[in-house]
This record gives sequence, structure tokens and C-alpha cells, in this order.
Amino acid sequence: MLTTPTRTPRARLGALLPLAVTLGGAAFAQTEAPKLDTGDTAWMIVASAMVLLMTPGLAFFYGGLSRTQSVLNTMMMSVVCIGLVGVLWMLGGYSIAFAPGGNAFFSGLSNAGFSGLAGQLTGTIPSYIFAAFQAMFAIIAVALISGAVIERMRFGAFVLFGGLWSLLIYAPLAHWVWNADGWLFKMGALDFAGGTVIHIAAGVSGLVAASVLGARIGFPKTAHVPHNVPFVLLGAGLLWFGWMGFNAGSALAANQTAALAFMTTLIAPAAAMLTWLGLESVRNGKPTAVGAATGLVVGLVAITPACAFVSPAASVIVGVLGAAASFAAVQMKNRVKADDALDVFACHGVAGIVGAVLTGALAFTTGSGKPWGEQMLIQLIGVVAAIVWTGLGTFILLKLVGLVMPLRVPVGQEIAGIDISAHSEQGYSDSETGLGAPVFVGGD
Repeated sequence: MLTTPTRTPRARLGALLPLAVTLGGAAFAQTEAPKLDTGDTAWMIVASAMVLLMTPGLAFFYGGLSRTQSVLNTMMMSVVCIGLVGVLWMLGGYSIAFAPGGNAFFSGLSNAGFSGLAGQLTGTIPSYIFAAFQAMFAIIAVALISGAVIERMRFGAFVLFGGLWSLLIYAPLAHWVWNADGWLFKMGALDFAGGTVIHIAAGVSGLVAASVLGARIGFPKTAHVPHNVPFVLLGAGLLWFGWMGFNAGSALAANQTAALAFMTTLIAPAAAMLTWLGLESVRNGKPTAVGAATGLVVGLVAITPACAFVSPAASVIVGVLGAAASFAAVQMKNRVKADDALDVFACHGVAGIVGAVLTGALAFTTGSGKPWGEQMLIQLIGVVAAIVWTGLGTFILLKLVGLVMPLRVPVGQEIAGIDISAHSEQGYSDSETGLGAPVFVGGD
């Protein structure tokens, strides 16, 4: 016999009308026991697979932006998250975020190991599918942070930090925003698909991690240019494809809410790409392929929290303002001492903050949310809470990891590139080594 929890575990389950009573997009209680819907289930299986593809897409995006001698290490930091966080999500991450009977800050371990999910429903889909969909979000959240610390952080240190971050930082934050018991959920915070939980969290954590590790050798005087722009474009395309499942799948059903999220996820990144190319042309004289890829990713980030709460016309505003804010943040990069290598904070943190605020400002376009001023205040509280929680948590975790092992690779390995020393492999067999320096694979 199929059963279901008495309350839906995520704010975005408010889209599952008439199965849930909603207030400002948040689902608080179900009015009747739902039944399995094969169409919804089929869509969510596809959406989950689409979101899984985003992490290899991110690997190509980040890998193309790195140096030749560190491309494999850069890509591996994303790919390893699939295995690392996938297992940890099953062991305890999902339960901390979504198990029933929790308090305002985290759930218990009643669903550890996915215990108790067999035969159950979340909305109209099997709870196993919901847990798998959520695993894909947890995976890419950790992978995003890696872009801030590439070419200098030890692979083992990143793996240990990423595992701790997933369980102790990400899972509780997901509980706050998306679990019916979470304090931001109860307050009425709107985050349809992860602007606060994923992008602000990853962006702030990336900036803190870059500060703790210190700058790459030669930064900012030495140029660190992308080694493979086609990789960047390929990665951006895969991200956009997967993001359609990321946002539209967050409706947890094949319905009108998913359709709206799908449409705004098309329009906002398109507007953001054009905005970025326009700003780039004015500033530098010519539009670039890296600029096009960056602009569309920034638009995807900005629309994520708002995708089912704003109209298609309003999504243009989200894309334009998100791109403008991130473009400005990138230009100010050298004024910040932290060497955020791939602009994780500028692109994900800043665009995530702008998107979260604009969700409150523009939710009236679909009749979502609380009265304008009240909703804006709630959104700002959510943004500040995410910044403080992830910033402090990341700093503490990195210091703890540093007590176990060094965070940075030796100087010689950093100059030569990390691929050989960390993985005994090279991305390209005919690639030159380092920055004109001899190969160095020794210890400290």
C-alpha cells in the first residue's frame, strides 16, 4: 500500500494543487491523500537525469576556463562530487534536510540510508524519485564551490571539505528553506529551485574558501586565461539543457507550474546573455564566446529562485539585472584580495542574491507571495541568513580540514600544474608543462 507524509517537504510543492493548501507558494498541508501519477513520475525521472548531466557540464565549463596543466584536476573536482555527495546524501544528507518530525533548523536521521522511503509518495511521485532529484541538487552545490579554489587546493582536502559541507552546511540550509518544519519555510521565503540554497551558498562558500587558501601564484599580475573556449561553450550548453530539468522539475509534476518555470528558464538566460555581450562590447570593444557562456549561466542562476513565481516578461528583468550585477562584480574582482579563480561568487553568489531579491519584488506578476513589502523583507532575511550560515560554516570547516592535512599543494606542483601530481594523468599528451617550469611531482 502506498502511503505519503502528512505534509509536503518543500516550499515548491505548493505547485501540486489541489493536493496542497498554499500560501505564497509554500505548501503547508495536504487536503487529501495523493495517488501515484505515472506522468508526473516519468517527468521527474527525466528531470533528475537532466540535473545529473549538469555536473559533468559544469566540469567542462570549469575545465575550459582553467590552465592546460590543471584541466583534469579541475574537472575531477566536479566529477568526484557525484560519487561523494551521492553516497552521503543517502547515508544522512537527505534525512537531515527532509525527514519528518524535525525542528526549525534540521531534521533527524529517521530517513538515514533512505530508510522508510520504500513504497511512499512525495506528492504524486515515489519518494525515492524525490530523494534522487534532491541528490542531484546537493551534488552540484558542492561542485560549484570548486571553481573558486582550482589550481591550488589539494584534491583530498577538497573531498573532505566537500563531504563535510554537504552534510553540515547544505543539508540544514535545505531544511530551513524547503522543509515544512524549516524556519524560513514557515516565514514564507520563496526559493523555487535553489537560488538561496544552492547558488548563494556556493558563491559565498567559494569566496570564503578562496580567502582562506590564498591567491594563486602570480595573481593578479599573471594572466590565467581559459585554455579551451569550446569546452566552456559545451559546458554552458549542457548546463542550460540540464537547468530546464533543474527548474521545471522543481514543480515535482508535469503541470502548468512546470511549464512556467520551463519558459522563464528559457527567457531569462537569453536576456542575460545579450546583456553580458552588450556590456562586454561597450567595455572591451568586442563580444566574446566566454562572455556569452558566462552571461547565460548568470541568467540561469538569477532566474532559479523566481522561475515559477514571475511572469515570462518579468523574467527578462531578472536576466538583465542579474547579468548587469554579476558583470560589475567581475570587473571589481581585482579590488578584492580573495582569488576566486572562476568568479564563483560574482556569478553564482551575486546573481543568486539578485535573483532572490527580485523574486520578492516581482512575485506579484503571478499573484505569488505575501504583500510586496512583507515578501521583500522575508527575502532579505533569507539572503542574510544564507550568507552568514554558509560563510561562517565554510571558514570553520576549512580550518578543521587544515588540521588534518594541508589545504594547498606545494609550490612546485602549483607552478607545474596539479594533474600529474594529483592524478598521474594529463589532459593532453602533447601539452607543455607549467609556466615554462620543469615538472615537479615531489612533496613539500
